Amino acid sequence: MKDKCKTRVIFKTHPLWADKDVIAFLLDVPAYSGFVMSYMHIGQHGDASLGFFKECKLVKNYEALKEELESIGYELTICKR
Repeated sequence: MKDKCKTRVIFKTHPLWADKDVIAFLLDVPAYSGFVMSYMHIGQHGDASLGFFKECKLVKNYEALKEELESIGYELTICKR
């Protein structure tokens, strides 16, 4: 199923994670109040608190996760903030 519109995404990781797993924060996908929808290779979609989102730092190496999201139908607009 192809996404009908672009989805804004920010790719980040948590500074305390030794493996630096990349998280995609999907800004236009509905989530509970005070949360933002996230996506990771393992676990896939899930709500992340805004506090956690703010703790995470931008990453430059996100191509694999970007390709995974596009393969399941997302059309992405990459954001930095």
